[in-house]
Amino acid sequence: MTRLNIQKTYKIFIGGKFPRTESGRFYAISNPNGELVANMCLSSRKDFRSAVVAARKAQSGWASKTAYNRSQILYRLAEMLESRHASFVEEMTQLGLSDTQAKEEVASAIDTLVYYAGWCDKYTALFSSVNPTASAHFNFSVHEPTGVVAAVAEEDSPLLGFVNAVAPVIAGGNAVVVLASETMATSAMSFAEVIQNSDVPGGVINILTGSMSELLPHMASHMDVNALVVARDGMTEEALNSMTENVKRFVNWTDAVDAQTPYRILDCQEVKTTWHPVQTSAASGGGY
Repeated sequence: MTRLNIQKTYKIFIGGKFPRTESGRFYAISNPNGELVANMCLSSRKDFRSAVVAARKAQSGWASKTAYNRSQILYRLAEMLESRHASFVEEMTQLGLSDTQAKEEVASAIDTLVYYAGWCDKYTALFSSVNPTASAHFNFSVHEPTGVVAAVAEEDSPLLGFVNAVAPVIAGGNAVVVLASETMATSAMSFAEVIQNSDVPGGVINILTGSMSELLPHMASHMDVNALVVARDGMTEEALNSMTENVKRFVNWTDAVDAQTPYRILDCQEVKTTWHPVQTSAASGGGY
């Protein structure tokens, strides 16, 4: 007896849930042979705004977790991706990647998650400093999350490009709204299932699919987005002007050679400097 093959429905991922785009629009993803692979949600400005609200709500709680706990959660993502290695390879071969390419993509994504899990509780020790002063003060500089980050993932790397855009951002305590690859979005949305079943709080990672040309101006102009990370060519003059007007931080990862570096965490951090007076003791003759 024959039966129908149940096709997977791909939605967007906002606040730990899988809503459909509010506009009801979709677009088709095909393989190099022109065969339909999936219909994806064509996200709208309202979808992006909803994702920012979810990210803002979740960010403070995520930042307040200990760095060690964030490290454990990123490592758990790597564990879960490892257990689903075969299904991600199969999904990417449907997009046109060779079996070897797909296996390398999944393995590199797992390694990247483990890499940034290791840095969660170490980057502050590396980048913080005690600064010299000309007065009777101690001066400390430490790093804090930027807040809500909008990110545009690489176009030609369906899973690794997505992980490269997300892992360093959340490792530093930020929440992220990420636009997945437009033509290879299935892997990012399948990774959303990994996120939902992990210990990542809802809203820390939000995933949209659709057109960069449509959503990028909204990412750049939204006043509750603290930073914009772009790892794909196509930055428009309109988006650049919007960021100039609202003084949003812009991070360009399109020409980055190495995606595994703690400096990517630093790209989405703010520096907080604290002054503290030196306590002197009269009994010891004014010594420290």
